[in-house]
Amino acid sequence: MENSPPKMSISLIKKILQTVQQASSLFHLVSLNRQLEAAQNLLKQNPPIDVAILGQFKAGKSSFINSLLGQDILPVGVIPVTTTITRLQYGEFERAVVRHFDGRTTTIKISEIEEFTSEAKNQDNQKNVAVVDIELPTLREYSGLRLVDTPGLGSVYKYHQSTSESWLPEVGIALLAVSADRPLSEHDLELIRELTGHTPNITLLLTKADLLSASQQDEVIRFFRQTLQRELNRELPVYLYSTRNQTQLYKELVKKEILQKLTMNRDFEFMRILRHKSQSLLTTSLSYLHIALEAALKADQERAALKEQILNEKVNESLFREEMGMIARENQRQTRDLIQTCLDQFQIPVTKKVSATLEADLPTWRGNLWKLSRRYEEWMSENMTEEMHLLSQTQRHNFFGTLRRAHASIVRSLEAFRKFLDENLQKVLGVTMAEADWKIDVIEPDHPDISFTKSFDVHLDLIWFLIPMFIFRRSFERHFIKGVPREAEINISRLAYQWEKSINSAIEAMRIQAVNYVREELATIEALLSKTQGKTEEIKQLIAQLEKQAAGLTE
Repeated sequence: MENSPPKMSISLIKKILQTVQQASSLFHLVSLNRQLEAAQNLLKQNPPIDVAILGQFKAGKSSFINSLLGQDILPVGVIPVTTTITRLQYGEFERAVVRHFDGRTTTIKISEIEEFTSEAKNQDNQKNVAVVDIELPTLREYSGLRLVDTPGLGSVYKYHQSTSESWLPEVGIALLAVSADRPLSEHDLELIRELTGHTPNITLLLTKADLLSASQQDEVIRFFRQTLQRELNRELPVYLYSTRNQTQLYKELVKKEILQKLTMNRDFEFMRILRHKSQSLLTTSLSYLHIALEAALKADQERAALKEQILNEKVNESLFREEMGMIARENQRQTRDLIQTCLDQFQIPVTKKVSATLEADLPTWRGNLWKLSRRYEEWMSENMTEEMHLLSQTQRHNFFGTLRRAHASIVRSLEAFRKFLDENLQKVLGVTMAEADWKIDVIEPDHPDISFTKSFDVHLDLIWFLIPMFIFRRSFERHFIKGVPREAEINISRLAYQWEKSINSAIEAMRIQAVNYVREELATIEALLSKTQGKTEEIKQLIAQLEKQAAGLTE
């Protein structure tokens, strides 16, 4: 039968994972730990297949799942909402279990989910939530699957980013949600490249399809296919989805073509996923072991010189860290000037607009000086906040100059580091590293939390009861209007600061990500060079085992 996996597959995969574990323990292959753990858990637990809905923040992932379920289970909002991994599967009764990183579990009501999964109620995951498992009777027909809602990649909240990225090795089936209002970015292509090492089944989901006409939808799908072919030399299925228009049609298609087929062929798909993860681990392990073998073959007295040749100053972690720090600091210093220069040109237009509106509204205000002063503060808060939101929305694309420059510089430095390391390994040992899946995400922050603080100060309103308003009211109205330029200046400066803070935080996150890549890779290489003494035959046996097992996977 076509969909029946080979009988020996489980046994073979178990042997592969044991061999990889042996190699990883023996030579301290720390870069394999997370991927190896995910494959071992999959083999041991045989859980429902995780159908992960992934993508950039605000791509409509939670809304898509709610729509599929026909009920609003997951919180959604106008800012990035999801802060933890949330898994939904069939259960006889409706319930939710919160699993904490310290091993504790908390059973909660479905209505309480937002308290643990949303940024608003669980900021930066202060409640230490590892995952939230939801059971629903309505998922009976998909009992072999588990829908997984993930925090948005590229979110202004860096915790979201790290949460989703660290969970990627767990992915069984990947549904990559791409919003119609910003289709297929470089971030999405990088995510597809990384997912390729974790799953054989990736599908694109074009969300918010109602924003496009039928001809535009066809055009976007063609663009997807051309881009994937050009950049990744592969094809992926594409499905449309909208929660506003033709939802039932889209829903039935996704259920029939994706979920029902996966359910019907659950065992076959599970084995395909497990084999894929094992193959990926096997390939990377062989690459590292060949480095270890060549190092072991060198005379022991050459070992120190060998290590020095490979880990020379061009691949020195301290120098790389310093370089990343310089790149980050140089761009962070320029961020405020870039943003302030862009926003300063709007100070006069904002002043004129707000002044005209205020002058028109003032005659309708009633009360003594104290009431007028309070009304002025409320009015200014509301109007300036609105103006700053408008500026933030229309000008945000002009704020990312230093962020993009920092990203380009960090990526170039990381590529140069990898090139030097590869060249040294090739020159000294005659081996080539497996292709790295390093990627640095340029996270463009969403709009900062714009807020107005009291900046108008009227000492005279303390003695309002002594001031006859019928005489002095017009003077105070002029005083209010004269205060508008200062309010515009203060709020534009505050907006510039808020954007500066968000963008510089994103630059710092990229710096840390690059340094961590290098530290982990150097730790692995150094361990391979330091732990191979007298282990030539053991390494050869491991390589032979993995190569034999690799041949078994392809039979």
